[in-house]
Amino acid sequence: MSEFVWNKPVLSLYRENNEQPETEAFAVVKAKKLIVSESEKGGFNGRIEGFFCLMGDVDQVQSANRYVVCWFDDSVDDFYAAFRRLSGVTFPAGVSYTVDKRNKRTYNSVLQAEHAKLR
Repeated sequence: MSEFVWNKPVLSLYRENNEQPETEAFAVVKAKKLIVSESEKGGFNGRIEGFFCLMGDVDQVQSANRYVVCWFDDSVDDFYAAFRRLSGVTFPAGVSYTVDKRNKRTYNSVLQAEHAKLR
């Protein structure tokens, strides 16, 4: 079972809609760490640690909905080969956050995905 780790990725979140795919992300976040591993039951499990919004609002994320998460792997020089994606993503427990003394929210979340392009 493989585990993939990305440090400081910028993630774009889209609502999954196969009939009319979204072209605009509803949220863009910067994370401290993204960890994804293959599940024994099929699919993928992961977590996004220490993230905050650069654009949009992650408070819209609902555990019942499905999402697409995209990012670029900074360790790959070729821009096209660096594209990574998770689809059929659910956030079973939603997203949680802490608030610091400057009133800044830092989020954490666990995710599950049906499909992934990790390489």
